[in-house]
Amino acid sequence: MQHPKRYTVTAALPYTNGPIHIGHLAGVYVPSDIYARYLRQMGRDVAFICGSDEHGVAISMKAKKEGITPQEVIDKYNGIIKKSFDDFGISFDNYSRTSAKIHHETASAFFKKLYDEGNFVEEVTEQLYDEKAQQFLADRFVTGTCPKCGNPEAYGDQCESCGSTLNATDLINPKSTVSGETPVVRETKHWFLPLNRYDDFLRDWILKGHAKDWKPNVYGQVKSWIDGGLEPRAVTRDLDWGIDVPVPGAEGKKLYVWFDAPIGYISSTKEWAQREGKDWEPYWKSDDTKLVHFIGKDNIVFHCIIFPVMLKAEGSYILPDNVPANEFLNLEGNKLSTSKNWAVWLHEYLEDFPGQQDVLRYVLTANAPETKDNDFTWKDFQARNNNELVAIFGNFINRVAVLTHKYYDGVVPEPNTFNDIDEQTLAEMRAYPDVIASSIERYRFREALGELMNLARLGNKYLADEEPWKLVKENPDRVKTQMFVALQIATALAVLCEPFLPFTSRRLRQMLAIHPSPKGVSDWNEVAKPQTILSSGTQLGAAELLFTKIEDGDIQKQTDKLEATKSANKNDNKKVDAQKDLIQYDDFAKMDLRVGTILEAEKMPKANKLLVLKVDTGLDVRTIVSGIAESFSPEEVIGKKVTVLVNLAPRNLRGVESQGMILMTNSPEGKLVFVNPDQDAANGETIN
Repeated sequence: MQHPKRYTVTAALPYTNGPIHIGHLAGVYVPSDIYARYLRQMGRDVAFICGSDEHGVAISMKAKKEGITPQEVIDKYNGIIKKSFDDFGISFDNYSRTSAKIHHETASAFFKKLYDEGNFVEEVTEQLYDEKAQQFLADRFVTGTCPKCGNPEAYGDQCESCGSTLNATDLINPKSTVSGETPVVRETKHWFLPLNRYDDFLRDWILKGHAKDWKPNVYGQVKSWIDGGLEPRAVTRDLDWGIDVPVPGAEGKKLYVWFDAPIGYISSTKEWAQREGKDWEPYWKSDDTKLVHFIGKDNIVFHCIIFPVMLKAEGSYILPDNVPANEFLNLEGNKLSTSKNWAVWLHEYLEDFPGQQDVLRYVLTANAPETKDNDFTWKDFQARNNNELVAIFGNFINRVAVLTHKYYDGVVPEPNTFNDIDEQTLAEMRAYPDVIASSIERYRFREALGELMNLARLGNKYLADEEPWKLVKENPDRVKTQMFVALQIATALAVLCEPFLPFTSRRLRQMLAIHPSPKGVSDWNEVAKPQTILSSGTQLGAAELLFTKIEDGDIQKQTDKLEATKSANKNDNKKVDAQKDLIQYDDFAKMDLRVGTILEAEKMPKANKLLVLKVDTGLDVRTIVSGIAESFSPEEVIGKKVTVLVNLAPRNLRGVESQGMILMTNSPEGKLVFVNPDQDAANGETIN
């Protein structure tokens, strides 16, 4: 199989409006790092590129919330993010910033070329304007009700409940997040990328060219967009933060972040090439380069339609070979949320679990949301560490190292004759490099990690079956062969675990006195060859435990932290409804509230929310239809004393005449509860 001459691997640029959390890691940064590390280990020419996205509306929103400038926001969080990535072992070749001069120049030049060649259309459009704040509102500065699913907290560009892409003017009851006011519609001029002109190109390139090799979730979303009809997409915005639109008549306008941000991959590559004395262009403009974008599913459209159209329009760039987007990772059953602090933050994890970067890398890969949304729980984190890393991988390495030091003072023994079990075990071991590589090259990292653990299981089984500790006195020559075979498996693990568990690989290599191969030489493939990497006579380093058990107390601290966050969010989310219109005392006095008892209750057919009640009001026994069926079963309410509004005009509900209303309220936890009268009060007694 002919491999590309070089690889450009990009990881989605994180917004610098907050730190990195496990959702970002599982979706983008761990899988991209596995892939880049593997390619380097195979001796390939790789540029692994990322950087901070510092011009999004989220930055301005964070600045307003914290009462600081956007520049202070990006400087603060860029520092936190970059240090977290470094400490966690994400091996970017370059991590840049979209606020850098080289990026401003690159993005401006890209826009200018497309503008000069007539690749944009200029339109006057209607946009929401906040009269109180005296500014046009970018998409994320508007919230309202989604017109497609009714979610009352949709943003002006996207509904996170149903996933629909929106325009701010589509929202029902829009509100400005800047001032809280209802915005008005005003006209403004912008430049648009006419995606509709590229319909044939996208159909040929994606729907015909990548139907088999792109992940189904990526291909399906892109196909849906194309089949739904492409429309021009704005590439400029009315903002006070970002890159100036570099053409006449565009004063006060900035490049739209989704035009600006992906160009950040190119400018970051330029920055890297300048530092390393390389030519950046082959990594973006040569047909023998493979371009791969690692992203989350919320970025699929931008990386598979908008950015490729930009590259195609510019004319000199290659297109992505693959965009292996992951789904979302949830936390303890709830969606991760930066604004609600519902997250496991990377920098906090590194403080709470020092030296255990690989445990999190392992858990996030083993539970990766590759094909569907998955859930991270602290109990699963603990179980995977204790039952897999400690009990399988760590246990095998510990036994091999301890026995080698005990029997041979840490020197790799000279093997004697290999029997059939030895030969079969070594043959199985030599198959793993190709098996794991095949999974990685198909972006199936969870599958690849499972195969790595199967190699550790092979080692444990070999030792358990052969029992060298029982033979060492009666047949020491046989034990030398057994230990030599076990040490080869340990060596294979040290080499093959590097993309997944780089800190573990480094420590294991030191224990086994194996050093990485020179650049451009693959020790990965050495594992598959008949000769061995670890030679007889090699003096091993000191034995040490690769992994340690995580105790219940460590996990309790994390779950307590989340419970505190949950409680804080409940308090923050308590909303007091606005006062209703004034009424006169006479209006209130007309209400006739009586004590009643529910005698019978049954569910309304074909209605999930309604119960049909028979209520003794002291005046009569009447039918009342109440929307409480999702909170109470019929059995729960029979015999309950309730407050009844008896003089409410009858109303027909699904063919049943309802002759009153049961009074209810919400508890502090949001649960529906009855407004209970005194339990000693008689039916029909008036409530004043």
